[in-house]
Amino acid sequence: MSQELLGAFVPETDVRVAGSADGPLAGLTFAVKDLFDVEGHVTGCGNPDWAASHPPAERHAWAVQVLLDAGAGVAGKTITDEISLGLLGINRHHGTPVNPQAPDLVPGGSSSGSASAVAGGLVDFALGTDSGGSVRTPSSFCGLYGLRPTHGRIPVAGLMTQAPSFDTVGYFTRDAEMFGRVGAVLLQEGIGDALPAEILVATDCFGIADAAVADALRPVLDRLKAEFASVRECRLADGDIADWPRHQRVLQSTEFQDTFRDWIDRVNPRFSSEVAGAFASDGKVPQAEIDAATAFRERARERMEELLGDRRVLCLPTTPILPIRRDARLSEMRNAVSRIIDLTAIAGLTGSPQINLPLGRSGDIPVGLSLIGWHGGDADLIAMAQALASRGFPDP
Repeated sequence: MSQELLGAFVPETDVRVAGSADGPLAGLTFAVKDLFDVEGHVTGCGNPDWAASHPPAERHAWAVQVLLDAGAGVAGKTITDEISLGLLGINRHHGTPVNPQAPDLVPGGSSSGSASAVAGGLVDFALGTDSGGSVRTPSSFCGLYGLRPTHGRIPVAGLMTQAPSFDTVGYFTRDAEMFGRVGAVLLQEGIGDALPAEILVATDCFGIADAAVADALRPVLDRLKAEFASVRECRLADGDIADWPRHQRVLQSTEFQDTFRDWIDRVNPRFSSEVAGAFASDGKVPQAEIDAATAFRERARERMEELLGDRRVLCLPTTPILPIRRDARLSEMRNAVSRIIDLTAIAGLTGSPQINLPLGRSGDIPVGLSLIGWHGGDADLIAMAQALASRGFPDP
């Protein structure tokens, strides 16, 4: 699909940078979410008033530079949800990129343009960011491999962050082989062939997924159980799974309020209604709620360490819903975002690495299966993706 039809790149921009002449990614092209600095260009963050009130970047973001040094070239800046606050891929200023796998449905966000560009074949891979699900969601909706790394594993220097204790640098590819090549560069670590010791299927996470999602992933789970001796069911939460997204929302919203409050006060920017609504409270979250959420995050991390110690991985749907229509009502959009966070909050709260595997289909619509690993187990998750691909997943 052509660039014009996809609408993945930021309008009226031409951001191209040649990569090094040699390196492990020589000759490849990648797209850059418009939250990363590219020297000489304004980082627009999906909002024209942000772009107008900020100067061009003086240097490349760390992730951009390391990929250029590895030989890949920048092919353009991609659309993000406005100031990266969104999980559907909708931008009222620049347009909503097309989901090449399901053109009538949203691509997922906030790394929507990057996912669209990769799924549509415009580039070999793309950089995205993930705070609350912004790589994982579009990976699932567009049928891509995607990584949200261990928090802090990939440097965020030169990235416009929104919620520092959640923000991560992630990326998208169409196949597992490319997933490994790019991952090795960004992680600065080789991707081996060691597999996790055990796969845990989170029954409470599957329990909150819509029937269409669960049905699409059931054959994949059946194959996992048939091919891997160490697959067993468990519950993630030792209480109510709904507590995880509730506390995640408190912490993430408090941080992005702190990030943008002064700029909003100075500039009085134009926002779409769904983004403006996120700032309606002016960050006035009671301290008791923040303290409770902070304490819960520590317990959640302990629970994850308890489950995933000794090299286990947690298996769950990437999102509990299928992508909604591009022309959905505002109420449908808000409900969809809330449902998505029900599952994306898990890795966000715990700072854990998570990969999306494009292994399921509901009719013609992609459905992603996720693996969450232990802290620092990013390369092992990528190795697992490659191992599954080598065994013919998803098709027998």
